[in-house]
Amino acid sequence: MSQPKLKVHKGDQVIVTTGKDRGAKGEVIRVIPADNKVVVRGLNIAKKHRKPTQTHPGGIESVEMPIHVSNVALIDPKSGTPTRVGYKTLKDGRKVRVARKSGETIE
Repeated sequence: MSQPKLKVHKGDQVIVTTGKDRGAKGEVIRVIPADNKVVVRGLNIAKKHRKPTQTHPGGIESVEMPIHVSNVALIDPKSGTPTRVGYKTLKDGRKVRVARKSGETIE
């Protein structure tokens, strides 16, 4: 079975629509297509207890945990509000993502 194609990519600015971090904005630092999840910088923080290794002292660290992709929305580059994502084919044949609210190209 093939992995699903997500409309959110690494480096995108997103806003959380539900959950404890609702309304918070951040940048996607990792996409996990197999689980339909994304990791957003500075959001959904959890404490992890790490054992010490030769290179790392160990202790309690704050780590960003994955959020389901349905709980985040892409931020419109024009207005800064949440928007859905569509696709458009340009004249030169490239397929690009566009914000449904404003029609702006997302890159």
